[in-house]
Amino acid sequence: MKIVTVIGARPQFIKAAAVSRKLEQVCEEVIVHTGQHYDANMSELFFEELHIPKPKYNLGVGSGSHARQTAEMLVGIEDILIKENPDYLMVYGDTNSTIAGALAASKIHIPVIHVEAGLRSFNMAMPEEQNRILTDHISSLLFCSTDASIENLENEGITKGVHRIGDVMCDAVLYYSQEIDKKERSQYFKDLHYIFGERGELNKWYLSTVHRAENTDTPEKVRTILRAFEKFDAPVILPAHPRTRKMIEQINEEEHLKNTVCVEPIGYLEMLYFTKNAVKVVTDSGGLQKEAYILDTPCVTLREQTEWVETLNGNHNVLAHIDEDDILDKVNNTVISEEKENYYGAGDAADKLVKTIISGE
Repeated sequence: MKIVTVIGARPQFIKAAAVSRKLEQVCEEVIVHTGQHYDANMSELFFEELHIPKPKYNLGVGSGSHARQTAEMLVGIEDILIKENPDYLMVYGDTNSTIAGALAASKIHIPVIHVEAGLRSFNMAMPEEQNRILTDHISSLLFCSTDASIENLENEGITKGVHRIGDVMCDAVLYYSQEIDKKERSQYFKDLHYIFGERGELNKWYLSTVHRAENTDTPEKVRTILRAFEKFDAPVILPAHPRTRKMIEQINEEEHLKNTVCVEPIGYLEMLYFTKNAVKVVTDSGGLQKEAYILDTPCVTLREQTEWVETLNGNHNVLAHIDEDDILDKVNNTVISEEKENYYGAGDAADKLVKTIISGE
């Protein structure tokens, strides 16, 4: 059996790390990297430290409008599929790489496997929501993380080929969190000494990512978020995508940020360390919300809705408007339940996924 796997963004690298370890034992996997995330720390480093097999193909698409980026991926992926003639095309999540891979395969009648199927934010203005829905409706095998995802698919009339396996990102978090515990705390700060400078090692911090278009489409929204960060009771470590970083640097010239430590994207193991040990995570990233939940770190999500609805139970994750007062209120005053359910499995989702594919169910 041959499977072509299409990935292109940080969360997909992490999920692929968990699944590829299992796939290589039973079949041939051909990895295609679209180049959607092309920064070395957002791409190459992840392959190295997560021990993901090197991509056989790299399309090098880079940034661009949704239409241009997706179109370039479609052309490149179709050529690869015709050449490789796989039994399946596998995609993860909800990026442009996801929909491009699924469409390219579906058009030439190659069955599509969608990992992390059934997620819904119910906000069709989000490109990710459009990608999720379209991918689910043209997939042959749909692997779901939670019961809510199964229910979402049923409500859309999708019941065939649907499997509840748990969450492959949970597999990765549990696996690699053991690795970070083997490393001395000081080493993480030594690796990032150029960032912290005179601050030295931080004893207390918040971790943030801000990258979604609805939060970064205007400088004023980013400015509002940063003004809230400046009032937190500990520094905010903010790894930023190059486009967002440039915007933050421009704002910093006017606002003179002192509490926000804006850094270049960091590796997955470093990200896990700073997530696991943060006071709270403040993010608009779906993946980081879930990682925080799995690692028992409270989270404030800078969005009006989340596809990971389970994390909201017990206020382990709460939603905040892009409003300075609301962000501060949610960070400072949220009462979090001591009880927390395990929604995402025991770290065996990739095993279940591979066994299902091989069995042909």
